[in-house]
Amino acid sequence: MQRILSASKDTYITNKIINNNFRATDANTGEAGTLDLYKLHNENTLSGSTTPQELTRLLIKFPISEITSMDSDRDIDINDSSFRAYVKLHDVYGGQTTPENFKVILFPLSQSFDEGVGMNIVDYSDLGACNFITASIQGGSAITWNLPGAMASGSLGDTNIDVIVSGTLEGPNGSSTVSLSPTQIFSSGREDLYLDVTTIVSGTASGQIPDHGFLIALSGSYEKNDKTYFVKRFASRNVQVAALRPKMFIKFDDSQIDGHNDTIFNVTSSLYLRNYHQGNLANILSGSSATELTGDDCMILKLESGSFKQTFNVSQAKRGRHYIDGVYSASVAISGYNSLLYEQANLTGSITFNEVWTNTQETVTYLSSSITINRENRRKSNTKNQNNILVTVLNINEEYRQGEVINVRVFAEERDRPVTFVRTPYEKKSQTFREMYYRIRDVNDGKILIDFDKSLNSTRLSTDDEGMSFIFYTDSLPKGRTYAFDFLIRRNGADTVIKDAASKFRIV
Repeated sequence: MQRILSASKDTYITNKIINNNFRATDANTGEAGTLDLYKLHNENTLSGSTTPQELTRLLIKFPISEITSMDSDRDIDINDSSFRAYVKLHDVYGGQTTPENFKVILFPLSQSFDEGVGMNIVDYSDLGACNFITASIQGGSAITWNLPGAMASGSLGDTNIDVIVSGTLEGPNGSSTVSLSPTQIFSSGREDLYLDVTTIVSGTASGQIPDHGFLIALSGSYEKNDKTYFVKRFASRNVQVAALRPKMFIKFDDSQIDGHNDTIFNVTSSLYLRNYHQGNLANILSGSSATELTGDDCMILKLESGSFKQTFNVSQAKRGRHYIDGVYSASVAISGYNSLLYEQANLTGSITFNEVWTNTQETVTYLSSSITINRENRRKSNTKNQNNILVTVLNINEEYRQGEVINVRVFAEERDRPVTFVRTPYEKKSQTFREMYYRIRDVNDGKILIDFDKSLNSTRLSTDDEGMSFIFYTDSLPKGRTYAFDFLIRRNGADTVIKDAASKFRIV
């Protein structure tokens, strides 16, 4: 799963010298189209200063409460190793002089800030909070930074600080002291900012770090040295091109790989059972007291064929640390060398087993079905056409509104797979591709908004006995544009990208 959160407010603060006369420490830039990061060393004069320095610091906030809700709803696990959060600011180079070889650092803020409505970035004549001195206005009173420029730093829990450098956080493995100040080197000066803020976001979403946003600045030595860095310019949330606005990427591997369509002998697969009450996933109710089946080892799965029988423990499926209502799974491995199976498995290439999900005493059956397990695919050479794959999105609408969460169903098959001839109506089933990923492309300009992710598997499709699927959040995309899903299938170490999947849609 990937979701993009847009900034809820942003601005930058400055002590810029104006007309060699005064510093604009009371200026507000809350509605400016850019976030300008710079430092000037001895570039202007000011009475009483021998080598004056001028600088800016960026402030930005994202709706991390959305991440807290996703964790509470068990859609993600903020403590899982696959969870990641990244802040991205887009460079908007416009031909201006750009600094090179500098480092940028990010901190969580320890107090809130007001965005303001200022937009003058020439002589900084729009006044208001927040600014270099004042963080916000509360109850008609100005709340100042503890040091001008939000310079007061300290550890989590310290008082009278503006930014948090480090802290001790509780996690699934106990408490640990961690850095809360990621950095990025800009070599050419034209790069986008892309910082891993997973630790900060997890700590904030779990209520351990105050949710006031981030401060982004030149790293300490770069703010204090005798060099000028003018000007690194990022798009703000008020920029006209919506795709360039600041964003936070949330990534999490929520894929479930169900082996009902492609389990083979001698290899472990996971089999899933899903229980529905009136169309919604719900835990199985068992016995006269209607006890919910929950937790680990709450059921048994039996696979039977002739005189062969093997049982497996079944547990409620998890998404990270969270149990998923109504979903159960078992880890299954059947040896093709078992004396009761070997001859038939090698003669026919497959065996169909009775698949029985029962209570732990094997006295109550919850589902009786069947599963076919195949022999390993062996051949002398790799002659298959990797690119001859048909992919179709089955349930795409022409339009979506922001705020919808869509379960996208995908059909895929090799065009040259064997044709089955039958006399009765027949619904062709999708093949299963365990390493299949999606991305989202703007149809008009070709830009990729969410890319294939094969490292964290955040765009990996889930599989079940009906094909493949993935969850898509429509608020990840700007309104008024047309998009398409592309797909990547990885087999035998080779990647096949499919762009013609009948998947165009518009966000309105």
